[in-house]
Amino acid sequence: MAAIWKGSISFGLVNIPVSLHSAVRDDHISFRMLEKDTLSPINYERVSKKTGKTVPWAKIVKGYEYTKGKFVVITDEDFQKAATGTSKAFEIEDFVPESQIDPRFFEKPYYVVPEGGSDSVYALLREAMIETEMVGIGRLTIRQKQHLAAVKPLGNALEINLMRFSDEIISEKDYEIPKKEKPKPAALKMAKQLISSLSKDFEPEQYRDEYRLNLEKLIKSKTKGKEIEFDEPAERKATGLSDLMERLQESLGKRPTPQAQVAAKKSSNASTKSKAKTKSKSATKTKTTRKTSTKASKKTRKRA
Repeated sequence: MAAIWKGSISFGLVNIPVSLHSAVRDDHISFRMLEKDTLSPINYERVSKKTGKTVPWAKIVKGYEYTKGKFVVITDEDFQKAATGTSKAFEIEDFVPESQIDPRFFEKPYYVVPEGGSDSVYALLREAMIETEMVGIGRLTIRQKQHLAAVKPLGNALEINLMRFSDEIISEKDYEIPKKEKPKPAALKMAKQLISSLSKDFEPEQYRDEYRLNLEKLIKSKTKGKEIEFDEPAERKATGLSDLMERLQESLGKRPTPQAQVAAKKSSNASTKSKAKTKSKSATKTKTTRKTSTKASKKTRKRA
């Protein structure tokens, strides 16, 4: 993949030439707008709201609407002026424990690839952060936008996560969220049991984008002139206090506990071993019967 940014990572007086490459891919399905009757693709023209005429690119500028209907033009030179003082390097300003960073701040990950023979210094920074269990925080300007960013080790690589600034984070206090309250012990116990029954190691491969997969199936079916239907999910009603315990009990009844899962596995293994032993004994008995039958047959032929 092509680099989306080239520059350097610096900490102290140490400077490491690097490039950034996306660590994620966008698998969204693209659609075109079509005229219904002819299925002809729709083109969008740059039309002036004032004159109604098409405007060529050469006549288009960027502007900021500072009050309703009033604009100030911002040129490329203005953007460059605003970038003055922002370094083209990612300068690590602080090292902090990753556990102190709220996940809401993280936005998008990129792999950091060493450039210009900087492998050894790259590895030095990586190993130092691994041993100190710290991540580097700094600011990074990409495509006329400055981001807060964190660099951290990821296996043999370094990863930079673009982050949001604190004023971009919306506080949960802006919403009507229930205050801390103590639930009934019985309900809490059952809720914890349900969580325990649903607990397992995180395996990202098992979670798929079902909507995208259904769209792909639908598109493939339509290209063959066929229609396809999907089962509607059952409607879920909100659980109230009156039926909370009943819903928890039903949920626990549908999900085996970890202990039950282990017991079931042991029972299954024991059953498999038992079947194997029975099969082995049966085979041995059959083999013995065949040998006895063969000996009797030989004696009969000799007498004859």
